[in-house]
Amino acid sequence: MQTLLRGGIIVTCEDEGILLGDVLVDHDGSIGAVGPGRLAAVDTPARVIDATGCAVVPGLVQAHVHLCQALFRGMADDMPLLDWLKRRIWPLEAAHDEASLSASAELGLVEMMRGGTTTILDMGTVHGHDAVFDACVRAGIRAVSGKAMMDAGDGVPKRLRETTKESLRESEELAKRWTGKGKGRIGYGYAPRFVLSCTEKLVRGAVERAAAGGALVHTHVAEHEAERRAVREALGDADVAVLRRWGVRGPRAILAHGVHLTDDEARALASDGTRVVHCPSANLKLGSGIARVAELDRAGVQLALGADGAPCNNNLDAWTELRHAALLAKVRTGVTTLVAERAFRLATIDGARALGLGEITGSIAVGKRADLAVVRLDDVHVEPGGDVFSKLVYACTARDVRHVFVDGRLVVKDGRHLLLDAEQVAANARAQARRVAARAQLA
Repeated sequence: MQTLLRGGIIVTCEDEGILLGDVLVDHDGSIGAVGPGRLAAVDTPARVIDATGCAVVPGLVQAHVHLCQALFRGMADDMPLLDWLKRRIWPLEAAHDEASLSASAELGLVEMMRGGTTTILDMGTVHGHDAVFDACVRAGIRAVSGKAMMDAGDGVPKRLRETTKESLRESEELAKRWTGKGKGRIGYGYAPRFVLSCTEKLVRGAVERAAAGGALVHTHVAEHEAERRAVREALGDADVAVLRRWGVRGPRAILAHGVHLTDDEARALASDGTRVVHCPSANLKLGSGIARVAELDRAGVQLALGADGAPCNNNLDAWTELRHAALLAKVRTGVTTLVAERAFRLATIDGARALGLGEITGSIAVGKRADLAVVRLDDVHVEPGGDVFSKLVYACTARDVRHVFVDGRLVVKDGRHLLLDAEQVAANARAQARRVAARAQLA
């Protein structure tokens, strides 16, 4: 069935800019027509959704999240990164089982999708990642995901420590099992966690397998000064240099955070075509710092946005990340830095391009997949006027999202997820969180 989104302000994130009119979602899940008066293009009885007073925007892209950690929200507050990992996150991840992983993924997916996120790049924990993929398929999201890979590291719980061979084998099997599932919406990203938890052999093995299978490589870099010092002490060089030497570079490499990247490192990443994901809220909450987004942008680094994980952010709201990204850039480099339209592109077309999905999603254009969100612009906290991008970036929140489409399928209607029951998901998450915390035996 075709669906017509009628009478909205269409934010295309294409050369056409902002249009007034309709968006036609075609039978096959693609965008069939964009612009004024598109009712004439409908050749069969169609569902019509009134978008008056709303913006119709590309579905938001979050290029760094941890669905496996959504269950840990509120369990790891007010700690610096390495303590946060060793004292809370790793013990909690080690206590996961299939049921708790599924509950965690569902919790994060409902939250993000109700807020207009339609595409994610996710890093899991070490074991049980089939449960996360299964939840992504059932929720109807577009997702690239992969299990965390860890064959080294100080303070790593026994259950999270793998052999190099086991880690590579399990990752390869997951990639074969899940790539292309969900009618093509699911992709794989090899995920060596970060330099301090991986050997060179593991990282090189992940890079080789990703290249052979057309997959991404997804890791953390330059997140915290203490982390960078530890890498230098252990390996005699900066984490960026180590990863580049081990092969993590180029358009299929996605580096989360990059808070402490130097100018020379930024230029090297730009030259390589390596992508960097800005996670402003998590970087603030962990005290990691403020990423030099304006400098990275000027250097030509391909940028994207992500909320990171619930326990280092406490929400997975792409609108919060949009606002923080724009505001923090102004504090660092002036009020004309990262203007609203530029910030919005980070969460849409730039995020899609960073994940190699720019031909599929991230903008509203005929032939692309219909990954869309309908966002109210007429509530009291947004009115009375102003630039559309200004409203979206500085005023709108997740609660303004009315409807969400992924691949042409209506997955959120009037704020309600149609494929997962939010009340049931929340109840299950509460029960599973208690069980995980008890198994982790946290002090």
